Amino acid sequence: MRALAVTPIHLPAEEIRRRQARYDRLAPPGLEVELVDVGTAAPASLDTDESVRASERQVAAALARAGEGYDLAFPDCVLDPAVPDTVAADPRPVHGLLKLSATYLAGKGVRFGAVVRNEAIAAEFGKRIAAYGLSPYFAGTRVLDLPFEAIADTGTWNRALGAAVRELASLGATAVINGCSAVDVEPADLPARIVDPTALALRLLAVEA
Repeated sequence: MRALAVTPIHLPAEEIRRRQARYDRLAPPGLEVELVDVGTAAPASLDTDESVRASERQVAAALARAGEGYDLAFPDCVLDPAVPDTVAADPRPVHGLLKLSATYLAGKGVRFGAVVRNEAIAAEFGKRIAAYGLSPYFAGTRVLDLPFEAIADTGTWNRALGAAVRELASLGATAVINGCSAVDVEPADLPARIVDPTALALRLLAVEA
């Protein structure tokens, strides 16, 4: 099964290669992911509501012009830009990393929270959770207040998790979604488990294979 992943922002070639290598590593047997850049008209980062809306428009356009040869598609973003409320089969299903991972957790009866990079992402994350009808399972988000460069810096990102995860655990969260699709989460002694939404979503998608 071949999947098309579209970046939510315009990225340099080296970051595309890093993210593609991550997909190659995480994709279960039977699932092949090809990552493509959304295009130069997209924002370079998601720091405001305006940039989030622009990302949504550009991802939708990239998905619409995608060629044949893919069984499904998804945005390379935990905010699920341009993901429909229901999965359409024509021309191809469009899935969401957040929709898949958060729905799975809720289906297991897990109360979960999320950590995100900035306030704009936190606001959109909460809107998506509400749109998916998952608010009763959601303990909220905590903002790590990290620069865009931290996405590719596993050490910096993971060091910032501690206080946020402990606070969410105090609110009843037993799992915390790492609110970035392109960060590797390292095991740590924390009171709630950290969920990599990309890794979980790929495992769920591979069930269809």
